[in-house]
Amino acid sequence: MAAATMDIEQARFNMIEQQIRPWEVLDPTVLGLLAVVKREDFVPAAHKDLAFADVEIPIGGGQVMLAPKIEARILQELSIKNTDTVLEIGTGTGYMAALIAAKAEFVYTVEIDPALVELARKNLKQAGVVNVSVDLGDGAQGWPLYAPYDVIVLSGSTPVLPEAILQNLKIGGRLVAVVGEAPSMQVQLVTRTEENAFNTSNVFETVVPPLSNAKRNTKFVF
Repeated sequence: MAAATMDIEQARFNMIEQQIRPWEVLDPTVLGLLAVVKREDFVPAAHKDLAFADVEIPIGGGQVMLAPKIEARILQELSIKNTDTVLEIGTGTGYMAALIAAKAEFVYTVEIDPALVELARKNLKQAGVVNVSVDLGDGAQGWPLYAPYDVIVLSGSTPVLPEAILQNLKIGGRLVAVVGEAPSMQVQLVTRTEENAFNTSNVFETVVPPLSNAKRNTKFVF
């Protein structure tokens, strides 16, 4: 048993040193969270051997856990404070919510797939995370129920960023989302500077699967 535990810790260490640090994730708080929040406990049983691999992991319903380096980079961009109320759109297995919850005051996370809602609730409970609420619903157009939020993160891509989601942000609040369509997507950091003003910066390029019901670009037909 001790050897198996050591192997897991070595795999976690290797993930951080070989995948995540080279991706410019150098925030000591983020690296510390990746070391203590047990990713393997949030990976579906059939894919446990991929828990620390540099791949997307299928979790059912056509959805995936993002590659660790993408999760880590997004977490770093969010710059979460312990007073922040956070909205996550796309709970998946609950891993990102657990990472965020370790830094934030409270996390509201929304998932459209009922099976994943149950899985995430179970995983978060087993991990002892108490400051997360998992709601069943479609957050692709925002989740005004507990708005406004200090931080919003989308755990799947969206072809365009809906205005409704931006309106859920507090002034001074920030949002990270993967915006665009394959093969060209940008991870964007959006800060709400005033009631009707948003500052958007492109952080890095990637391609990840879209959120269920993500708002599509209107295609003009000539």
